[in-house]
Amino acid sequence: MCGIAPSLLEADYRQLGRELLRIERAGAEYVHLDIMDGNFVPNLSFGIKMIRGLRDSTNLIFDVHMMVCEPIRFIPQLKEAGADHVTVHIEACEQVRETLEEIRYCGMKAGIALNPESDEGMLTKEVLQAADIVHVMTVYPGREGEMFIPASLKKIRNIRKMLEDYRMEKSIETDGNIGFDNVEEVVDAGADIIVSGKALFHGNLEKNIQRMREMVQHGRKR
Repeated sequence: MCGIAPSLLEADYRQLGRELLRIERAGAEYVHLDIMDGNFVPNLSFGIKMIRGLRDSTNLIFDVHMMVCEPIRFIPQLKEAGADHVTVHIEACEQVRETLEEIRYCGMKAGIALNPESDEGMLTKEVLQAADIVHVMTVYPGREGEMFIPASLKKIRNIRKMLEDYRMEKSIETDGNIGFDNVEEVVDAGADIIVSGKALFHGNLEKNIQRMREMVQHGRKR
């Protein structure tokens, strides 16, 4: 079953607690939380303290995406804040496997993210063994207004085949300008978790999540 993860970056910051309730009532499984440091990516976003403040507002799975350099420094704090999934970038870690193992040691699911320019060959068998989720960026991270990169579909397919060849059951999460015009292709390529922002929050959130769920199901049947 594919999960939908609305990105809180597109929510109304004036009432984030209420936005979480809307996401939950609409039937989404996750909420996607981006942490950016202005160094690994050219932007800043909310931090661990805000995640801690939101945790009591919802039972949604907190899917935290760390776009920061050397994220291993913050893993225990993320656990204390209430994160359920923590995804780190392979390009941002000096010790990739050790970082993933630390996430798991702290009792969270570990995700490994690839930027668009990074080849899936960077995902060695050892890295995949230490991860629960492979996170494919379908835009360049930390920049607003980026267009979906069609070449990402081939990368998703290749990663799905790698996992099948290794007989590993891992989720593939996709992130970056995914909407109603491309979600079926993304799911058909092999994605399990769909991060989406503008497509869901612009307009009626409940109806948009339901519409995307129906398209996800159609994509899985292609």
